[in-house]
Amino acid sequence: MTTSSQPDLQRRALELARQGDFGDEAARVNAAIVQLAPQDVSAWTRLGRCYLEQRNWDEATSALRAALRLNPAHTVATNLLNEVRKQRHEAPPRGQPSATGFGPREFGLLQSRPAGEGRFALRTKVGALLETLNSTHTSSLIARARQDAGAHQSTLFDADIGDVDADGRLIVYQRGGRFEPQFNLGWFSHPPFPANCVRVGLGFDFSSRDAAGDEGAGREKMLAFFERFQQVLARSWSVELTRWMASDGAFLQYGDHPPAVDLLPAQAVHWLVNCRDAAQLEWVFVGRWLFLDNPDHQRILGDKAKLARIADDTMRTLYPLWLDTYRGPNV
Repeated sequence: MTTSSQPDLQRRALELARQGDFGDEAARVNAAIVQLAPQDVSAWTRLGRCYLEQRNWDEATSALRAALRLNPAHTVATNLLNEVRKQRHEAPPRGQPSATGFGPREFGLLQSRPAGEGRFALRTKVGALLETLNSTHTSSLIARARQDAGAHQSTLFDADIGDVDADGRLIVYQRGGRFEPQFNLGWFSHPPFPANCVRVGLGFDFSSRDAAGDEGAGREKMLAFFERFQQVLARSWSVELTRWMASDGAFLQYGDHPPAVDLLPAQAVHWLVNCRDAAQLEWVFVGRWLFLDNPDHQRILGDKAKLARIADDTMRTLYPLWLDTYRGPNV
């Protein structure tokens, strides 16, 4: 790194930042820049972000304070320093391993934080999970199918994860808006939900809320998608979906209700095929659920790599059903 010129280092630092990569290489590059150019506020700020991602609180604080000494009004550095303070306060006790996924602490943040703060508290872990999912072959297939249909986005999930709502829920939808079948992930806290859990699967939003004023046409489009989904499911997917739900702990969920764990897989599939009041329900979902009070699920939820594999496997299983629905005629 010492043989690289400052312009080369700057180009590499900006390239890594655009990719959302604040790992070890980014830390080395930005550290080299501030050695050569100690007045570079942006490099100090990026370096602080790198240390924040590594949970290296002291170095993150030092780098961000250096940036703020140069520019006390630097908003990004100020926000990052506040995030360092929050995460440092909420970190596990020294000597206790830090989970890469989601455990009691993260679900507690969902339940206890005001709606506007929940996103800030969890965005690092959720964002890291979404980045992993965006790099999978399954996500690429889904994104490519959407591009073939005219979509502009090249990745499936947006890094901006949205807000936790007042009911302790954080839901991340695929890119493209709610007027199409949506792959999505959701985190639900207890209370108010019956259990701390995560879901991943395929959902249909028929609700009437829409600020753009085109809710009528949008709902009709979603109802047409769902009818196509029911046709595909009845014609060629009912047996396969039933088997998958039985083997992988997948459940139906609709409206604001918790997952229908009391329905056997065959009953859930029958419900999906024969549902005729989707517009009144406003939301129908089928997918895998992981519950924090289940020891096996807890191990998956606490490990980002394991959770990403489960999420990718779920999307890969549902992809052919989604594709037939998405590309169906008259929608």
